[in-house]
Parts: sequence; structure tokens; C-alpha cells
Amino acid sequence: MAIFNRKPKKGQGRGNGGMTPAKAGVIAIIVIALATFWGFTRFNPFKSPYELKATFHTANNIQPKSPVRIAGVNVGVVKEVEPLSDGKGATVTMEIEDKGLPIHKDAQLKIRPRIFLEGNFFVDIQPGSPAQPNLKTGATVPVQQTSTPVQLGDVLTALQSDTRQDLKNLIFEYSTKALGNGGAEAYNKSLDSAPEAFRSGAIANEATLGERPHDLSYVLRGQQRLFSELNSNPAVLKDLVTQLNVTFAAFARQDSALRATIPALRDVLTVGRPALVSLDSALPSLRGFARDALPGTISSGPTIDASLPFVHQARLLVRPQELRGLVADLRPTIPALARLNRSTIPFLNEGRALSACQNNVLLPFATDPIPDPDFPNNSGQPFYKQGPRGFVGLAGESRIVDADTPMFHAQINAGTNTIANFNDRGESVFAQAAAPPEGVRPIRPNKRPVFRPNIPCETQEKPDLNAPGGGPDRTITNNVPGGLLPPLPIPFNQKIAARGKAQMNELVYYLKAKAAGRPAVDPLATTHNNYVLQMKKLGLGVDKLGKVTALPSKAGNK
Repeated sequence: MAIFNRKPKKGQGRGNGGMTPAKAGVIAIIVIALATFWGFTRFNPFKSPYELKATFHTANNIQPKSPVRIAGVNVGVVKEVEPLSDGKGATVTMEIEDKGLPIHKDAQLKIRPRIFLEGNFFVDIQPGSPAQPNLKTGATVPVQQTSTPVQLGDVLTALQSDTRQDLKNLIFEYSTKALGNGGAEAYNKSLDSAPEAFRSGAIANEATLGERPHDLSYVLRGQQRLFSELNSNPAVLKDLVTQLNVTFAAFARQDSALRATIPALRDVLTVGRPALVSLDSALPSLRGFARDALPGTISSGPTIDASLPFVHQARLLVRPQELRGLVADLRPTIPALARLNRSTIPFLNEGRALSACQNNVLLPFATDPIPDPDFPNNSGQPFYKQGPRGFVGLAGESRIVDADTPMFHAQINAGTNTIANFNDRGESVFAQAAAPPEGVRPIRPNKRPVFRPNIPCETQEKPDLNAPGGGPDRTITNNVPGGLLPPLPIPFNQKIAARGKAQMNELVYYLKAKAAGRPAVDPLATTHNNYVLQMKKLGLGVDKLGKVTALPSKAGNK
């Protein structure tokens, strides 16, 4: 290289810190050595590898630099194997490459043997479910999530003389009794329903996982406690195995009956499958009912304890000596209660009819808005708001002396306008007003509405106050002052005036007779013809002027 052949310039030497050929050669050798080391070992001092630790019951001759695989792909190597302090397992430290990440908290690790040509063992990792959190570097997978293969030595150790004899008996019974005695043909026939059985088994296996996380772990924990209790009492466990042996021996002796039962069992399963589906559909509701009923079930114990004194007293009350006295007391009462029950039925029917009338007719009528085109400010209000206002006016009209009097009076208007009309009996009536009316609402119908007492109220139409209007009644204006009626030569007015004087005479006689305690007929309570007839029965006659006189045949009774 030119750097070794270059001579130092004048004034440049070793003492001034320049690069010498020896120093440059050392640097070149170091650079070449590092490059060769990195090229063959791929060592990167700046890289921080991901480490994962796992605890196994036994290391199974796993060695450092043994491969770590995920789905058969190498993703790391074993760095170190250390025994636990108690000697009952080992901790294996592994270095995982980026392509093997992430590894989740529920990861499963197994030590598996490599193929014959590879030799040794490797660590197989199942990374876990993405729903679980990721394990950080340096984390340790517990022994509950690791497993090791069964070694041939373990198998040979387990197969002692008794075990080998039992295995020999099992294989002999299986070959001669199970397969050789029609079992193989039965097994071949069972393969026809195997797809459906496997599908149902897969559904059942999926169901065993539960609906929420850790459901299966809770079941396994419960089974662990169960097996622990069984192991704590070997005598009970031995008795259970003996009883099972007796039961299966009984099944074996009744092989003909068992063979006949299997087709019936198939029919039961055919019918039971829809029933199980219905039961499965009902389980959510049943589960909800169970949750709702749980507080009541918990409190049922104290409730029963509190009710025991009452039950004791109730038992004393139903003793023969107590029942005889009770029956003697109830004997006269029960017929009266029966009569009351029967008499209550018409009352309940009337109450039902009244309620139906109120709901179907009265309430809709009271809440419907009433249009009033003559007075727009009062229009659109329902009856239940307008009706009570009339009571206020009625209370004011009833105040003759004080507010407690049951009488009410009406103020009669007066004026120069005479309004002529006819009442329901066809008689002529008149009234005085200060001004002629502008209209009438509602207009007078041609005939009175039909009274229908035989039709239930609940089936009738609700009243309609949206009545039509019409022109005013006949009005005569008196331009001459004085007098009840205008002194016009009108036959109609003269006839009304004469009739008014006669009614006044009849009313005066009625009031005087009532004050004196003599019998009399109210002329305003009936028609004039009926009034004359009733007075005649009392021995009294009425002339055209309304004056009452005693009839000749009744003169002595006056």
C-alpha cells in the first residue's frame, strides 16, 4: 500500500503524532478481524434481543442453542437452562427474533423431540390469542402453561408387572370381545353418523369453553378441588370404583336387554334433541329468573323461621275443638254473606254501566272544545272549564239574605221590546227586553228530543254543543211609555194581556189558599185545561178572568 511507502516530509517525524506504518497496520488488522467476526457470527453489540423465560417440570435434555420454533419455523434459540432451587423443574431462557413476536400472556410452550436425523429437542411456542396482553422481554411463562413429552423410560417405568398384565387383558378383551364379536362391524356402521357426531362434539367442545373468559378455568379449578377431596379419602374412592365395577358387570350380564335398549335410546335421542333445543332457548330466561329470585331465596330461610310461630298458631286454630266453635259462629253469617254477594251483583252492574257512561260519553263531552262563533273570546273552551262558572253566578243569585239559603231568585228584565214565542205546550208566551235580540243559538227544534231511558248511556252518542244559530224571535217595540204591553190595537197583544191577567188571578188564589192551608192547584205546574179539571175535582170553578169560585154542589165544603 502507498501508505507504507510514503516517506515523512522534512520536519515530520514520530515525535509530532503522525501515523506510522506499524500503527496503520495494527488498525487494518483489527478492522479486518471485526468484519470477519461480524460476517460469520452476525453479532450485533448494539442490538437488544427479546428474551423469554419458561418454567418446565423437566428440561428433557434440552440444550443451549436448541432451536425455538413457532408453527415449525425457527424464531430463536435456547440461551440457558437453569435448574430450580427445589430441584423440581428447570427454567429455560430463550432469545426470540422479531419475526416470532408478539408473544401473549396465554402462550403455551412445549418441549418436543426433533426428527431422527436432527436429534435433541426443541421448544414449540404457541403465541396465544391476540386478545391477551403481550409479554415483555424477560417475562416468565409459568409451569401451568408448559408441558414436556413423555419419555420412553417413563412409559417403561409405568408399565410394571401389574400394569402390563392389565394392559394385556385390555388388548385381549378389546380384540376378542369388542372387535371380534361384531364390534368392528358396529364400529363401521357408526362411521355413517360420525360427521354429525363430530359436528355435535365440536359444538359441545366449544360450549365447554364457556361464555366469558376463565369459565373453563373455573370448571377445572372446581374439578381440581373435587379430585383433591376424592384423593383425601382413598376408601371412598375405592368404594366408588368397586360400585362402578359392579354396575358395569350388571350391564354385561344383561347384554341382550342392553342391545334392545340401544334402538330405543336412539329414538329417545331423536325426540330429545328438539326438547334440548327448547330447553337451551329457555335457559336465558331461566337464568334471569334465577338471578332475580336469588335474593328471595336467600331471605326465605329467615322468612320461614319467622313464619313458624304463625304456623304453630294456625295449627292450633284448626284443631277439632276450635273448628267446631268457628263453624258455629260462621253458620249464621255465611247465608247473610251469600245474600250480600248476590245483592251486590246488580250494584256492580250499575257501577260498571256508570263507569262506562262516564268514560265513553261524559268524559269525552266534558273535554271537547265548544265552538262559540257569537262570542269568539269564549270559543274553544271545554265544558269542564265553562260549567263551573255558572255555579258562581247561581251562588250570587241565591243570596237573598246570606250565602247559606237554598233559594235562588231570577231578576226579570224590563224594557220597551216585547218578545213573543211559544212554549213546549204550544201556549203563547212573551218577555220584555231592553233591546231586541240579534239572533238565537241554538234555534228552537221542531220537536223535543226523544227521551230514551231504555238505551244504555254507554252506547249513546256524546252531546254536541256545536248548535246551529238562527234569526231572533218576533219582537215588538213599544214607542209609547207606560204599560206592560204596547197599547196597540193588535188582537195578538190584547189576547196575551187578557191571558196574563187571568194567570195572575189564578196564581194569587193559589198562594192565598196555600197560606191558609186549603187545597189548591198550582196553575204554573200544568196546562190550563188540566188546571181547570183539577180545580173542578176540588169543587172549585175558574172563569175566563182566572177568578176562583165555589161550585154549587160543593158550596158546603168551601
